[in-house]
Amino acid sequence: MQALYDASRDRLNSKLHNYAFYVLLGLLIWLPIPLGSNRPWAWGLMELVIFSLSLASAYIRKDQAWMGLRAYRLPIALWLGFLVLATIQVIPLPAQVVAFLSPVSYETQWGFGVTQFHLSLDVGQSQINLLKAMSYFCLLIVVLVLVNNEKRLRLLLLTLLTSGAAQALYGTVEILSGTDNSLLFALPVSEVATGSFVYKNHYANFLMLCLSAGIGLMVTTLQSNQGGTRRDLMRSILSTLLGSKALIRISLAIMVIALVMSRSRMGNTAFFASMTIIGILALVIIKNRSRSLSILIVSMIVIDVFIVSAWFGLDKVQERLQATSLAQEGRDEVVIDSLPMLQDFPLFGTGGGSFYSSFPSYKVANIQSFYDHAHNDYLQMSIEYGIPATLLLAILVIWCFSKSVRAMRKRRPSIFKGTAFACCMAMLGMAIHMTVDFPLQAPANACYFVVFLALSLLINQLKITTGKKRRSKKVAI
Repeated sequence: MQALYDASRDRLNSKLHNYAFYVLLGLLIWLPIPLGSNRPWAWGLMELVIFSLSLASAYIRKDQAWMGLRAYRLPIALWLGFLVLATIQVIPLPAQVVAFLSPVSYETQWGFGVTQFHLSLDVGQSQINLLKAMSYFCLLIVVLVLVNNEKRLRLLLLTLLTSGAAQALYGTVEILSGTDNSLLFALPVSEVATGSFVYKNHYANFLMLCLSAGIGLMVTTLQSNQGGTRRDLMRSILSTLLGSKALIRISLAIMVIALVMSRSRMGNTAFFASMTIIGILALVIIKNRSRSLSILIVSMIVIDVFIVSAWFGLDKVQERLQATSLAQEGRDEVVIDSLPMLQDFPLFGTGGGSFYSSFPSYKVANIQSFYDHAHNDYLQMSIEYGIPATLLLAILVIWCFSKSVRAMRKRRPSIFKGTAFACCMAMLGMAIHMTVDFPLQAPANACYFVVFLALSLLINQLKITTGKKRRSKKVAI
């Protein structure tokens, strides 16, 4: 009887595991569609699905007591530390405690005559952002639990590629069709591609993340041959550029076209810079690399930069870059005016999501436009959450990047090398883009970035599959 019960439970557990995984893939496809999930109803739905998947993951692993997550204890601890500090911001505290921990916050609230003190200057927005941060953390755990083999790893990368290709196709068709209003949400269509996003830079950042996944998939398909005749070389070139990889390559080309048509200066810069830097890094650190890898990297740079993008407006992006000066950039004045906020709230910040309501009192420059973000995610996070909390997340990302580099160097299966390439490229591209913009403020982009963080950890722990046998070789953390 017990054996029958155990067998039935195992079947249920397996079905739930499969259902939860495909719900995760569906969520990733859905996230960019409702304006990058950057509306209350959209991110509320996102949080509901992620928290539900978390409960399913907890049920799946209830008998294992989450022992499989022990290998990820450092990144999990870092994120939990951040959540603790973010939670303290929204907890009612005695006035004396707030005055001790954040004197300027106390003085500001006292001036407004509040009776219940918090570290956050905008408790409502901080609560909203805390829920988002908790959902991102849960998404990290969900990916770590559900992506448990090479097949699912490949399907996940393919899903990211498909989502990006769909957004790219939609964005380019929208521009080339000459329509005045978008098919989704009837938003006005300008001369730049935005897909289903409102902000072109968020769209460009999303495409950069999806391009990273696609290029990683290309790397996973490369053969390991080293030598051969000129005929073998030509065959390798054609196989890399065409062959069974043609569909992936076409998807990448469409996304590059859409990226350039977004006219996003830093979006394009982040993609091309990260692709080139990580490509060179891969050529240096990957041992016994295939000739196809070199061909792929060179072809991506040559074809995408000098051919495809030239036809679809890279010159206009270059003109914008050349015409840009510090004096012309209002966002630079925003950064300058925001620095005193960091000086006043260095430890616990102004509260998550409070920049838009706190910044007007610090604005001294002649800024005509309204800025609800600092156009520098590093600065904004430091202002809103404090330097210690921001450092915790910075260490987390650096740790994940180092794990990706290690996997690219040491793990032999191509699926792990390709995924490591994708993770490195996504993290570097995001790091570059965050210096002048706020890509992480779009929930769709933040979720995709979290997926890459999770994958960077997974590829050092997944078992290697060889034929019909599975060897339990794990790379030590």
